[in-house]
Parts: sequence; C-alpha cells; structure tokens
Amino acid sequence: MKAYVFPGQGAQFVGMGKDLYESNAEIREMFEKANEILGFRITDLMFEGTEEDLRQTKVTQPAIFLHSVALAKSLGDEFQPDMVAGHSLGEFSALVASGALSFEEGLKLVSKRAHAMQKACEKQPSTMAAVLALPDAKVEEICAGIDEVVAPANYNCPGQVVISGSIEGIDKACEQLLAAGAKRALKLKVGGAFHSPLMQPAQEELTEAIEAARFETPKCPVYQNVDGKPHTDPEEIKANLIKQLTGAVRWTQDVEAMIADGADEFIELGPGNVLQGLVKKINKTVKTSGLS
Repeated sequence: MKAYVFPGQGAQFVGMGKDLYESNAEIREMFEKANEILGFRITDLMFEGTEEDLRQTKVTQPAIFLHSVALAKSLGDEFQPDMVAGHSLGEFSALVASGALSFEEGLKLVSKRAHAMQKACEKQPSTMAAVLALPDAKVEEICAGIDEVVAPANYNCPGQVVISGSIEGIDKACEQLLAAGAKRALKLKVGGAFHSPLMQPAQEELTEAIEAARFETPKCPVYQNVDGKPHTDPEEIKANLIKQLTGAVRWTQDVEAMIADGADEFIELGPGNVLQGLVKKINKTVKTSGLS
C-alpha cells in the first residue's frame, strides 16, 4: 500500500517548482492563481529569490505547500494514495492532495496560518531545540518539571524529539536534558515556539478561518499530527487541524500507524527528502522514494 507524505517548513530551496512551472501548463496556471490569491509573486521568490527571502514564514509556508500540491497534481492518474500524512504545514498539502480541501481554500488557510504564526512569534521571543538519543518519556518528564513554557513539539523518529517554548524554558530544558544523557540538545534557528502553548494567539486567529472553510471527505484516510490516527470525517479533520498549532506533531506515531494499517511504500512529495530519512529511522524495512 502506498502512503504519500508531505514535508513541512525547512525543506525549501531556491528554484523549487521551476521545472514544473515551465513544463506543465496546468501547473503554471495553478502557480499564477497562487500569485493572485497571495497578492504577491511568490513564484519569483521561489524560482529566483534568495535563501533569506524563502526563510520568511509568510513565504516559506505557501511556497512549500504550493510545490507539494503541484507535485501531486503532476502525477495525474498515477496519484492513487491509499493514505496520506503531512508533517506540520505538510498536513495542509496532504488535505488538498487527498481532496479534503480545495487548492484555493488550502492556500488561503496556509497564508493565514503563516501570518498568524509570525505575529505570535513577535509577541513573545521563543525558540525550539532538537534533542537526540533520549527516550520520549524522559524528554516529556523533564519538560513537565520546568517552571516555564516548554513542551515536546515534534516526535520526529525514535531518539529525535524537538522541544518548543520560551527562551528561558528551552535553555533550562537543554541543560537538564544533556545532564540526563541526551547526545545533543541543540537550539534551532527558527522564528519561534511552533507547536507549543505560545502559539495560542495564532490558533485563535486560525480557528475562525478553518471553521469557515469547506472541508470534504478525503478520498483516503489522512493521518493527522495531533493524534497519529487516520481520519476521514471532515469535522474531526477540522478540529484536529485547529489543535495542531499548539499541539505536538506526532510524526513517529503517524508513520507507525500507517505501517500497521498496511503501508509498505512511502512517497514524499515536496522539496527535500527529510521525511524519507525519518521514515527509514522509524522502520528500516519500508520502501521510500520522493519527488522534489
């Protein structure tokens, strides 16, 4: 069974999507529609911008979404997923690719999400850190014992958890995690504490937009980040998408659940190959490939 997976923020690169734009008239039309919806030429930044341009949250998120959805569209009738999932932002790409959301609705939500997250980051300085080689339970225990906002944000694969919170909270947590035997506890170059309680203002802003958007039953189950379980009910999908901004990305659980449900081939659609690497760390026996 085929599982299609979609990457999140951090996978962007200059030149992304240019070949698709130049070689496929239908996709060119989709990209131009995106320029119109966003109110700026995101294609110019994707194809010829600087790395700094692409690192701006308001550009990064729609750019990765656009590239991922275009890749799914480029497969035409070949795109027959048995299941889909996306990492953080990638969940929106997965929802559009599976037919739960229209491209236009998806792009508007992604753009609103990016702006809301940017505002939340500016409200309170915050950050994230990658923790290597410590059991999930130990990371959770240490975070829970710190008198600051700090929480696990991404369960990427066994032995790799990203934590998120206030700068002071992350500093304290890193110190304690290293003392507890973590191989590394490394602060990341990110704009703020994504997937933590500090994203509450962004969640409130996005809730209204998600509630107003039209969601359909997807053509295959969508394994969502907040619980690592398959969903096809539009109301459940919406509720989980709202929780996603302040909740952890349970990527390990997503992949394990897809494998338990029969997935033996994972195909990554979007820039980079980060998810292929994580899938292999979760289960060495499954086949992985990608289009970028």
